[in-house]
Amino acid sequence: MFTISHAILHILDAESATTVYSQRELALDTRATRSFVSKHLKRARMAADNHPATFSDESAFAGELKRFFFGERDFIDLSQQIAEFLGDQLARADKLESTDILVADFNDEDDVRWFAILLMASRMAFMHEVDNESGAVVADIARHYAILPAPSQKISSYALVRASTLDVLYQDKPRSIAGVDTQIIPDGLLQCTTGVSAKEIIDTVTRVVAEAAEEHGANTAVALAKAKAVMVEKAEENEELPPWDIVEEAFEDEPALQETVRRALEEEQVPERVPVERAQTERAAVRNQKIRTDTGIEISFPVEMGGNPEFISFKNEPNGLISIELKNIGSIESR
Repeated sequence: MFTISHAILHILDAESATTVYSQRELALDTRATRSFVSKHLKRARMAADNHPATFSDESAFAGELKRFFFGERDFIDLSQQIAEFLGDQLARADKLESTDILVADFNDEDDVRWFAILLMASRMAFMHEVDNESGAVVADIARHYAILPAPSQKISSYALVRASTLDVLYQDKPRSIAGVDTQIIPDGLLQCTTGVSAKEIIDTVTRVVAEAAEEHGANTAVALAKAKAVMVEKAEENEELPPWDIVEEAFEDEPALQETVRRALEEEQVPERVPVERAQTERAAVRNQKIRTDTGIEISFPVEMGGNPEFISFKNEPNGLISIELKNIGSIESR
């Protein structure tokens, strides 16, 4: 369960050129407010494509955040300072956008404390409006420009900082400021050096394995299942993805395929080790291998079964076609 200690919202309205720096925290005892904030925080915290980052030695923000965690900085004052900086950056962008800044101090489901900054771009939406004209009630349609992202909507710019280690997770998009593409969260606010996300590594490994399998005439579905199974195993062991070790272990009996994949990883400049949370390998896209035949049949199976002929086997027929056999099935359920 997510526990929110502090949360505050600041308004940067480009449509009306209005800036509101809130002087009070959000009323988290209100169920709707607490639900809205917690869902956005959880979505950001659990996103598989978060970029890891490390504060540079020159980062002024890291110093201020340390003071807050030690109880030397007031939450509201710090949040206002953050909103002022981001507001100044957004005001200089070539394309102005209304944005609300949500700042929060919370503990995740593992009771790990995080400091969060979410840039919630406002959107335009149509809403009903009721008026009274000459004694008659009139229902009309009006445009509203300050609609917050729905709890189910992905936010493109945010930062999360772990209190115990100052490890950073973030996502951002390039914004043109004075004609230069800039990411205002890692480059401006945080001043940090960035790494590669676990999702990028998983996607890269699966892509190069599939390409190498095709090049060597191997079964792509089996090769991917082997690689994914080792990924899941390594992540569960120590929450780390070692792409090179994964390839070596998955294809130890296929040296030619192994060498092709290793060469591709080297060309892609894939790092030797990348931190990954177990939750990121719980996704269906990693845990399962899905195949679709040219006859329109789709099969999805757990990756640990992909290399086990006791459950599924692929056979190349003399006529050049492929047969798939599913074995040891206790029951079949229609979905």
